[in-house]
Amino acid sequence: MKKEQLYISTIDDQAGALASKYGLGLELAEYCTAWNMDEKFTETDKRIRQETVGISRLLLHAPFSELFPCAIDPKARVLADQRYKQALLLARDYGAKKIIIHGGYNPGIYYPSWYIEQSIRFWTQFLDELDVSIVLENVFEEEPEMLIEIVKTVNDPRLRLCLDIGHVNAYSKISVFDWLNLAAPYISHFHIHNNDGKKDTHSCLCSGTIPMREFLAQAEHLCMDATFTIETPDAESSVYWLLEEMV
Repeated sequence: MKKEQLYISTIDDQAGALASKYGLGLELAEYCTAWNMDEKFTETDKRIRQETVGISRLLLHAPFSELFPCAIDPKARVLADQRYKQALLLARDYGAKKIIIHGGYNPGIYYPSWYIEQSIRFWTQFLDELDVSIVLENVFEEEPEMLIEIVKTVNDPRLRLCLDIGHVNAYSKISVFDWLNLAAPYISHFHIHNNDGKKDTHSCLCSGTIPMREFLAQAEHLCMDATFTIETPDAESSVYWLLEEMV
């Protein structure tokens, strides 16, 4: 895997130092928590700017708690729109090239048909004046077809998919390889971490039931231009495994 394709999530407190050490990019996760955009913005922004000194490749993860672009209540969709626009402004300011946004599906609330229909409506409108890429990340989606249909129908190169393989392993009965094979034409980014198939633990790449070596080889083959974020709270062992063991 080329270093230019690889990022470290700042859910690891040492992500900035690791990115500098190994020549990698950073995915800014601080704004996953929306209050960092509001009352805690000044201290958060200062920390990010210190962390990213000398690092030219950045991505930004948008907030996700209580944000549902497919919401039934139209005022809830307004909140999602506002928060995502805040993320867009921050991405522009930091020079982040992609914004990662959760698709927002909850199987206990939404019928798949509603989720698809309303997501298409939301993203078609949201993309009107967009100058960065958005990648929709799977969380509780049990199969890839819903997200594929959303991106395929919107039909805009600025809207692609982020395949989070840890979420697939924990929440879907369909294998990560089947997700990859079906969604590959629409994937621009990957979140890579491992788990035991029962809980989303964000474990080291080489610690879990996902056959990581085989998966990444297939992902690189099918999605040659995609980027990858190591999304673990202790990323160095995964970085070392990728850069050393997979050579």
